[in-house]
Amino acid sequence: MAHDGKNRLRDIIADKSLLKGNFTLASGVASGYFFDMKKTMFDPEGASLVGELIVDLVKDDKSFTGIGGLEMGAVPIAVSVAMKSWPARPLNAFFVRKEAKDHGTKQLIDGNFTAGSTVIVLEDVTTTGGSAMKAVKAIREQGGTVKKIVTIVDRLEGARDNLRKEGIELVALFTNDDFAR
Repeated sequence: MAHDGKNRLRDIIADKSLLKGNFTLASGVASGYFFDMKKTMFDPEGASLVGELIVDLVKDDKSFTGIGGLEMGAVPIAVSVAMKSWPARPLNAFFVRKEAKDHGTKQLIDGNFTAGSTVIVLEDVTTTGGSAMKAVKAIREQGGTVKKIVTIVDRLEGARDNLRKEGIELVALFTNDDFAR
């Protein structure tokens, strides 16, 4: 399944999520293309494949207990991975808000995150790693540890090196090079 599933997911991303035009990325850089991964993550087959492929990628790593990342991009990924992890290797899912709620629990991290735990941060698309580091910072402030970030697409624009400087490994299902533009 892994090879066929990965090829199928690449096709779905290329068809639904790879947009051409003039875009400004979260990093502030202008680009002639954009990966709108919500189109893939809200597609039943796309969400299922992302969950399966990431679970397969991390299933043998027992050093972490949960998965999550920065809202909004990581939310559907975390839910898909948590669902697909059951029952073989159940992974708790959480998300990091861009800012703490001003009502209710007033939490910055929501879902099933335990302070002090070791987790994997999830991303839909990684460019420089700045968005992922916002999630890492919030997790570290809660005493948590992040040693790995798993992204669906690495745009190959510096994230791997930037994250390595923080002691974090970047693992990508795909890179920019996997898609003809």
